[in-house]
Amino acid sequence: MDTFLRISKKTLGTVILLLTYIVSAQKNTEIFDVIKKDNIFLPDFSYAGYHFGKEQIAVPQNSTIINALDFGVIPDDGLDDSKALLKTIKKANTLQNPVVIQLPAGRIILSDILYIERSHIILSGQGTGPQGTEIFCPRPMMYLENPEGLKELREYLTDQNKIQKEKVNNINIPFSQYSWSGGFLWARVPGKRVKSYLQKYDTPPTILGTIAKAPRETKTINVQNLRNINVGDVVEIQWFNKKGEQGSLLNELYGEKSPKIGSHHWLYPDLPLARQQVKVIAVTKNTITIASPLLLHIKPEYEVHIVLWEHLEEVGFQHFKVTFPYSNRIAHHVEQGYNAMYLTRLFNSWVKDVVIENADSGILTEAIANVTVEDIVTKGNKKGHYTVQMGGVHNVLVKNLSVQNDVMHPLSFNTFATKSVYTQCEVLKNPILDQHSGVNHQNLFDAISVFVSPDETGTYELFKGGGAGYWKPSHASYNTFWNIDVHFLSQLNDTSAILLNGMKDGPNARVIGVHGNKLIKVMYGPDAYQQFTNNDMTTYPSLYRYQLEKRLANHK
Repeated sequence: MDTFLRISKKTLGTVILLLTYIVSAQKNTEIFDVIKKDNIFLPDFSYAGYHFGKEQIAVPQNSTIINALDFGVIPDDGLDDSKALLKTIKKANTLQNPVVIQLPAGRIILSDILYIERSHIILSGQGTGPQGTEIFCPRPMMYLENPEGLKELREYLTDQNKIQKEKVNNINIPFSQYSWSGGFLWARVPGKRVKSYLQKYDTPPTILGTIAKAPRETKTINVQNLRNINVGDVVEIQWFNKKGEQGSLLNELYGEKSPKIGSHHWLYPDLPLARQQVKVIAVTKNTITIASPLLLHIKPEYEVHIVLWEHLEEVGFQHFKVTFPYSNRIAHHVEQGYNAMYLTRLFNSWVKDVVIENADSGILTEAIANVTVEDIVTKGNKKGHYTVQMGGVHNVLVKNLSVQNDVMHPLSFNTFATKSVYTQCEVLKNPILDQHSGVNHQNLFDAISVFVSPDETGTYELFKGGGAGYWKPSHASYNTFWNIDVHFLSQLNDTSAILLNGMKDGPNARVIGVHGNKLIKVMYGPDAYQQFTNNDMTTYPSLYRYQLEKRLANHK
């Protein structure tokens, strides 16, 4: 009898588990019907990434290969290779064809900034394994000469008296210029500003046209005063709030029931609150057609310009490690500058197959669009600031990022990030899905795995947002979470739901398919749309992939 009961319970458990998966699959099949019925707007995220997700990353066949060994780089000799690497890049800049700078296997020592300042160039190693390429940076950037490109930031930090104060830790230290900027591998357009800090450095942009009216997600736009826009150009559309604290653009961004909005939204009327880099694929009289959908509605009461956007294209970093010696973390915002990469003003570019160890920040970004960052590992014993941070980006895709170290903001959408995606990423330690204020909106956390240890109350702040108060709320409308897989590490024996919270001021979020190995309750304020909590999204595990495949199928 006991044996029969044991078999029956086991069989019953299997049946219940099977029925759960069947019900979950049925619910997944209906999910888009449910969203449509609820009249919920979901942005189309499928345009994120290299060439709008349509092309695979590849080295051009007509590339000229430059071997760094030929310019004096000697791996594994314990001597600094910076001057030899600078010579290699100088040679690459003299060539017309696409260029691949081939780094040798072994440890290369770098103690200076390698600026990448031309299009169609790839920095490539021999892989990230034991026989691969390691770029070892023995000293932080704080010991280098101050970069000219961060002059305005340095002045801003001084003028605003930016001090990190932690009384309990006896910290009273000025902010570092390397907390969110700079890197030993630095892509830039020489002399071009990437972020506005001080109004005295503002210069009038080259306006190529204005837009009075257009619906969100359209691709064909009527332009007034259209000039000097040609097919193939990549330009920037900018939305301004010239109407102050009550400007209607703020309703467009945050909704009519927005939480308290910070003062930077109206104190700087010449600073665009939203910007979108677009590729022009057709021009007819006063009409242009763009390759990706319009980010926001445009109404007559807004002020919207099309401006010149200077950038680099087809820049790649691949197949190497960047390592730093272990150093103690001092405090937030006073990082010493163990930063691997700083990507600025890039379009249709990539970082692929890179391991970063013991960094303050792995990959920092500003003013880039349609860049793919994939197959990245961050690790080490040092607590970092960022892994792959997205700031001032549009249509950027971060795919297969494995965060194996402890990081303050492991996945982070920062100021002015739009229509960008983290997909198929994992955070193994102290995960936070950070949204860092500053009008970041219409971004996607997609098919993310996080490993969580709840506190003794059964609570974990997975959605905790960062950023300065003058740029609050933590995000604007339509940031989306899809298929977030939560692995709870603690052995909680009770069956009560574990609360995932941390966000109180994120308007119009979409939180869909948060599930895990324990029962979950999600609290996301003030008014998030929540569906399919505690359902494994087996039918549509990736919203990005679903939208991309659907778009590509429709264009065959």
